[in-house]
Amino acid sequence: MHPDFISIGPLTIHSYGVMMALGFLAGLGNWILLGRREGHSAQFCMDLMFWVILSGIVGARLAYVLENWAAYAADPLSIVRVDQGGLIFYGGFVAASAAVVFFVRRHKVPMASLFDFVVTSVPLAHAFGRIGCFLNGCCFGSCTKAVPHVRFPQHSIPWYSQIREGLIDSNAALSNPVHPVQLYEAAFNILVYGVVVWLFRRKGRPGMVTGVYLVFYAIGRFSLEFMRGDRADRLAVMQLSIGQFVSLFVLLAGLAVLGYIHHNARPDGVPHA
Repeated sequence: MHPDFISIGPLTIHSYGVMMALGFLAGLGNWILLGRREGHSAQFCMDLMFWVILSGIVGARLAYVLENWAAYAADPLSIVRVDQGGLIFYGGFVAASAAVVFFVRRHKVPMASLFDFVVTSVPLAHAFGRIGCFLNGCCFGSCTKAVPHVRFPQHSIPWYSQIREGLIDSNAALSNPVHPVQLYEAAFNILVYGVVVWLFRRKGRPGMVTGVYLVFYAIGRFSLEFMRGDRADRLAVMQLSIGQFVSLFVLLAGLAVLGYIHHNARPDGVPHA
């Protein structure tokens, strides 16, 4: 854990913000490389990234604040401190998707093809974001005796959470061992990134990459949520977190996209116009 990347006098740059910025840069670099073959200029990619970043951060932060409103009601000014962590991926994904629709209408490009293009960078950027979560101590894992595991230091988010739950006392130097679930999800996202880029390069049916991404990520996210140690601090229904319910919806959406593509393809594999 290393929440503060660097401090210069009163200015502190947080590791979460650094990793988030690196994730966006990596995503932009991926778009520029893939975009050359698609006829998308670097300027096109940068314009697209601007809208995705802006809408994605606002949506992700809004979703997090709503899910944790009790913590923000007493200190509304902290809502804007996104550099300290506190984003929900699905909120950002929905808002960024709306921005892509806006971009499609503005530039008059095929919607399914552009979503496929956009999706190739999503898991790559998300992997950097999850590493940022690990460095920040947020989105931590549940207690475990398994290997691998990690223990967070005093005054970290997991340490405070375990004190509240009575798992450790206030004199403990470290938290109890927990799953490094943030790193699990980072590794999973890198795997998904490899899959969607491979599919994108194969030039399959428009929408295929998007559908596969939605299915893969939903299954992974639903499963990894069981290893989260912050479940008690988040909204839940019938022992499932809100993130898991959203994952089920995203899974169905992904299956619907793939089913639509398959149903509307001609025998030669080309979608109907």
